[in-house]
Amino acid sequence: MPPLEALIREVIAGEGPMRLDRYMSLCLGHPLHGYYMTRDPLGERGDFVTAPEVSQVFGELVGVWAVAAWGAMGRPAAFHLVELGPGRGTLMADILRTVRKAAPDFAAAAAVHLVETSPVLRDKQKAALGEGPSWHGQFEAVPEGPMILIANEFFDALPVRQREKRGGRWHERVVGLENGRLVLGLGPEVPGGEGAEGAIVEFAPEREAVARAIGGRLARHAGAALVIDYGHLVSAPGDTLQAMRRHRFVPVTEAPGEADLTSHVDFAALAKAFRAGGAEAWPALTQRDFLLAMGLVPRFEQLASRATLETRATLHRQMERLAAEKEMGNLFKVLAATSPGLGMPYPFGRP
Repeated sequence: MPPLEALIREVIAGEGPMRLDRYMSLCLGHPLHGYYMTRDPLGERGDFVTAPEVSQVFGELVGVWAVAAWGAMGRPAAFHLVELGPGRGTLMADILRTVRKAAPDFAAAAAVHLVETSPVLRDKQKAALGEGPSWHGQFEAVPEGPMILIANEFFDALPVRQREKRGGRWHERVVGLENGRLVLGLGPEVPGGEGAEGAIVEFAPEREAVARAIGGRLARHAGAALVIDYGHLVSAPGDTLQAMRRHRFVPVTEAPGEADLTSHVDFAALAKAFRAGGAEAWPALTQRDFLLAMGLVPRFEQLASRATLETRATLHRQMERLAAEKEMGNLFKVLAATSPGLGMPYPFGRP
């Protein structure tokens, strides 16, 4: 039995069933046994692959977007370039490589800040980026000032809560013990609105608190934030909590601390939280539409023009993985938030 499962069983035996957000926090962030505290989860040998690991082009296009946002901010001589949950540092490395060539003034003005709680991944980031960045355990520790913030597959891993309607009443969904096994079940009755019998409503107070904090920073200082994650554009009921282990889905109660737990991001709720903090949030796009508008196809064609036939085939597969409708293209969404009065950033608002 994984050590974290033994600990969770002990807590439930002593205190009763555990709310989902607490369970998720322990599974991912327990200081000794949490999923992100003990491993590098990325890549073919890990549990999942993110867009920056698919192709350098993803980071290049995000870098181009960041340079445009800096221009809209009035090209400040010093600003914070912040990434939340930077993985192995691949995305930031690709951004910095791009801007050092294409926009050296941007690169010179940027102070890099990485928000990361995993000691394993911090080591990977230092290997990719050197000692230049500053590391923080939470966003609030990033110094005040003008800011461009990137969050790729960060919000999906923040804990969620769920309510389920049974017998005409809403109940908190919890993790408990049944016949010696961890199981999902119903906890205390909680307030709730309209909903069909059996409906499940998912909400993420911690996710929204981070967005409000970013919105507050954007209200106080010139800046922009770009959020890329999988999720839905319109709030709707449903259970999207999932566990991924060795590139396959497993039950969320299987091997706590050994599998990645995530849920789909509600982009409507996230935009509302950015606005509640004081920022402007612009209608989200699919990743496909964002990348195509930023020049995905011409960049891949440029790379292919000087590549071998085998490499061209690889490049085509990478482009498909990032933007095809049945791959990451439609599942992932992109949301931008800016300081009030900064204006709508490209390519948001395009027909």
